[in-house]
Amino acid sequence: MTTEAATVEQTLAAILADLGSELERTQTELKETELMGGQSRRESETLARRDLQMSNRLRQVEANLEDYSREELREIYNAVRELQMRLFLMRSQVEQLDHKRVTLDRYRQQAQKLMGAIQQLQAITQPPPPPPTHPTETAATPQQTIIRIIDAQEKERQILARQMHDGPASSLSNLVLQAEVVERLYSADPAQARTELSVLKTAVTETFKGTRDFIFNLRPMMLDDLGLFPTLRQFVQDFESKSKITTHLTILGKDRRLPPHIEVILFRAIQELLNNVHRHANASHVQVSIDVADDAVSVTVEDDGSGFDETQILRDAKERKTLGISSLLERSEMLGGEIHFESSLGRGTRVGVKLPIPV
Repeated sequence: MTTEAATVEQTLAAILADLGSELERTQTELKETELMGGQSRRESETLARRDLQMSNRLRQVEANLEDYSREELREIYNAVRELQMRLFLMRSQVEQLDHKRVTLDRYRQQAQKLMGAIQQLQAITQPPPPPPTHPTETAATPQQTIIRIIDAQEKERQILARQMHDGPASSLSNLVLQAEVVERLYSADPAQARTELSVLKTAVTETFKGTRDFIFNLRPMMLDDLGLFPTLRQFVQDFESKSKITTHLTILGKDRRLPPHIEVILFRAIQELLNNVHRHANASHVQVSIDVADDAVSVTVEDDGSGFDETQILRDAKERKTLGISSLLERSEMLGGEIHFESSLGRGTRVGVKLPIPV
């Protein structure tokens, strides 16, 4: 073995050892996350039952306000508000843990694949140079792939943090302020306090509705429970209602469960593409088509909007100026898939995504 070959072998062994340690840590964290998720889910279910009981009691109280003193009413409303806040936080924690579990499991699978690839490389004494995947690009090394995975995770966390700050966190802060106003008015002006309380109840209802939408967009629970196609039907229906864009979903082939990572990527792809249509396309109609074959699944999203400069969008995606499209390209590439864009200004857009289905 030449000195260069020995150096390569040592490098591969070191990478393999690091991956083994990382995989072990990931599996340990995954087990802990699953345990915490189960505990949080059970506590959330308990709080939900208590919330139902308290809601029933609150309706009885509101129907007989004259039977209660101001102090008793204050205690009841405080108890309801505290319970609903705990329930909301616990449900948010469940969603976060579920999202973390899926992310860790995906990371574990990628690490295992990388270890298998490196072990194959170790069996080859003089591996030929990898063929270029593009005239100006070469195949990614295992280390580059890991860096891309970590980078994608961090980008998703940044987006999530920004959405949480601008959405639920801001709404909850406003609810706290409104509740304080009601509390100050209750002794000084009970009539005005009741008016403000009605406004507060409406705001709470809207906030919880917005939070449920936020959680669904983050990680719809039915994607795990029922699969991709029921989840997409619900998502497309909600998208059409909110965007006022006529949207049709067509599913060809066998309506069946796909591997979890395939379902997640396809859902995210359609979610990102439809959101782009809503934000940028000025379209009146969108057609989403899914064709499920034995060895691959294809998705097409086509709109009649204003279109875009295909070359510019792809260049921005590769430079990570458009994070959604960039993430979609990277995830599809990592799974051996492909994406095609067909668009021109004033003529709408057609995007095709095709992913192989592991046997």
